[in-house]
Amino acid sequence: MRLGSSWRWQLSRAMRQALRWCRLCRRRNVGRVGGGGGRLGARLMALWRYGRLLLRSLYYNSLSDSDTLLDCAFEPVYWIVDNVTRWFGVVFVCLVVLLTSSVVIIVYLFVLPTILSTYPLHWIAWHLCCGHWLLLLVVFHYYKATTTSPGHPPKDKRDVPSVSVCKKCITPKPPRTHHCSICSVCVLKMDHHCPWLNNCVGHLNHRYFFSFCLYMTLGCMYCSISSRNLFLEAYSVIETSFQATPPDTSPRESVAHKCIIFLWVLTSSVAVALGGLTLWHAKLISRGETSVERHINRKEARRLQEKGKVFRNPFHHGRLNNWKLFFGVETRRHWLTRVLLPSSHPPSGDGIMWDCTFTRSDPMAI
Repeated sequence: MRLGSSWRWQLSRAMRQALRWCRLCRRRNVGRVGGGGGRLGARLMALWRYGRLLLRSLYYNSLSDSDTLLDCAFEPVYWIVDNVTRWFGVVFVCLVVLLTSSVVIIVYLFVLPTILSTYPLHWIAWHLCCGHWLLLLVVFHYYKATTTSPGHPPKDKRDVPSVSVCKKCITPKPPRTHHCSICSVCVLKMDHHCPWLNNCVGHLNHRYFFSFCLYMTLGCMYCSISSRNLFLEAYSVIETSFQATPPDTSPRESVAHKCIIFLWVLTSSVAVALGGLTLWHAKLISRGETSVERHINRKEARRLQEKGKVFRNPFHHGRLNNWKLFFGVETRRHWLTRVLLPSSHPPSGDGIMWDCTFTRSDPMAI
C-alpha cells in the first residue's frame, strides 16, 4: 500500500506546504520594510524556488508520482460520480423493471396470440415452456441480486484473518475484499458496483448477478428470434405508409406494428450488449477472478514477468472446478436444481477464508 495514494494525505501535505509559503511571504514583507533591494531580490528568488519545489513535491518523490497528482485533482469528480451513481441507482432499477415489463406486455398482447393461432401444437408447447421458464429465472435472479447483501467483513470480531487494513473503514480486510466508494463499505469478494442493481456484486450475490445476465441475454435472444418475422412485416408496413398511397391500417394495427419494432430493436440491442458483458464475466469465472482482481492480477503478472517469474492465481482451481464453486454444484443433480431452476442456496465458503492452490495437474486448469 502506497501512502501517496491517499488523497487526504496529499491534501494535508499541501496545506503544510502552503503554511510554509505564508511564512516566507511574511518574511518577505518584513524584508521590504527594513532591507534593501538585494535582500528583496533574494527573498523573491527563494519564494520562486520554494514554490517550484512545492509543486514538484506533490508528484515527484519516492512515495507518489504523477498519477497521484491526477487522482487528487480529479477527487471532486470521483465524489460527484459516486454520489450520482448512488442516487440514480433507484432510477436505473425502475428503468430495468419498466423496460422488462413493456417487453413482457408486448409479447403477451401481440407475439403470443400469433404463435397460438399459426404455429403447430408442439411449437406452441415449446414457446410456452421456454418463454415462461426464462421469464421466471430473469425475475427471480434480478430480485435476489438487488435485495441480497453482497457480504461484508464482520466488525465485531478481532480474530478475522486479513491481508491489509482498509484506509477508508479503518478495519481489517480479508482476502479478496475491497472497499466500495459508492456504498462506503468493504465488500467480500467484490466484483463491482452495478448501478442497474443499485447494489454491489460480491460474495453472496455474485451468482444471482451472473445468472440474471445470462438468462436475460437468452430471454432477449428468444424474443428477438421469435418476433423476427413479425418485425419484418411491421417494418415493411410502416415503410410503405410513407408512400403516396399508404395502405389502410387500423389504429390498433398501427400500434401493434410500432410495438413489435420497439420489441425487436430493444431485445436485439440488449442481447448484443448484455451478451458481451456475460461472456466477459464467464471468462473471469473460468479463471477464478473478479473484475477487480483481473486488473490487480494483470499488474502483478507484469511485475513478476520483469523479474523472470510467472504469476499464478491462488484462487484458480481449474475451469470446471471454478464453475462448480461459483454455482455451488456438489452433485450432478445440482446442475438442474441449482443452475437451471431458481435456487436460494448460499455460496461456497464464508467469503473470509479461501482455499488456495499453487500447483495444478488438472488438464482443465489451463
